[in-house]
Amino acid sequence: MTTRRDTLKTLGLATGLGLFSPLGLLACGEPIKKDKLGVALVGLGYYSTDLLAPALQLTKHCYLAGIVTGTPAKAEAWKAKYNIPEKNFYNYQNFDSIRDNPDIDVIYIVLPPSMHREYVERAAAAKKQVWCEKPMAVTVAECQAMIDACKANGVSLSIGYRCQHEPNTQAYMKIIREQKLGKVKSVDCAAGYREGRTNHWKQMREMGGGVIYDMGVYSIQGARLGTQLEPIAVKSAKVWAERPDIYQDGLGEIVEAELEFPGGVIGKVKTSFFENINHLKIECEQGMIEMSPFQGYAGNKGKSPLGEINFPYEVPMQQAMQMDADSLAIMGNKPMPVPGEEGLKDIRIVEAILESASTGKRVVI
Repeated sequence: MTTRRDTLKTLGLATGLGLFSPLGLLACGEPIKKDKLGVALVGLGYYSTDLLAPALQLTKHCYLAGIVTGTPAKAEAWKAKYNIPEKNFYNYQNFDSIRDNPDIDVIYIVLPPSMHREYVERAAAAKKQVWCEKPMAVTVAECQAMIDACKANGVSLSIGYRCQHEPNTQAYMKIIREQKLGKVKSVDCAAGYREGRTNHWKQMREMGGGVIYDMGVYSIQGARLGTQLEPIAVKSAKVWAERPDIYQDGLGEIVEAELEFPGGVIGKVKTSFFENINHLKIECEQGMIEMSPFQGYAGNKGKSPLGEINFPYEVPMQQAMQMDADSLAIMGNKPMPVPGEEGLKDIRIVEAILESASTGKRVVI
């Protein structure tokens, strides 16, 4: 019987599955001379508990070394489950003392978006390598401050775009880059699910809530990766709520936008907390690439005139691939696969979409 770890090996984690970000930046400082990097997770919500921690049991080049939580009961549960030394437990008050812990090489920020800037800056000041979940932050200014803080402290910064590390996403990107179906004419991307919670950070503007920051970044990423281009303008946009009692004061539950790319390429993006949607359609001169789902945890899959795009794997392998690829880049002092600049680009587009929706006008990016 093939194990998850065997499957990981077949996916080529030892080589990091390639470095595919066109704007990957060199990791700062000297390579870290370790067989595995110690990772501390900051914030022990669903994503850390159900996906990142299990993925760190599968990784070859990093491991779960520590945690940061404000809930003592969680700390005790994680200690028992993962055998984490008590000296590698931190809370939000003593977080900065993590600087003195040689077990911790990487700090992974898994908090609501409004908290990302603070903890990325504090992690950088502690001279630790930094991984940050998407969305990178709430504003372009915050994203730039995070990038600047990491550069100033000589550490790398990577954003947790798991899909860029998985083989099916890489497969359709390769078709587009090499123009195997000719040039891209248009792209249609949608990402969303029925959100049942009503008192989560996703429904709180002050914490970075609203669908455009959460699922919206996926649809923006899909349009950018699917065209291999950067949008030059938001032609039009609309933000609304089907449940205004939950998404109050104009906080978007559903967002639609039309993006303009160079060469007359048009990108339609939609994101929703109201309905289940998950597709990417890339119209090329010689046929259509269709991915559905294009950002599912259990594996993206699709088809094109060139054949199926369906390399299978299990949850949480996307996260394991991501963290191993980032670890290899850090240890080799090589370009980060998905650097902070990648997150900043998406938030710049988010701001333009919100401005277009508010003004009713075309907004140049």
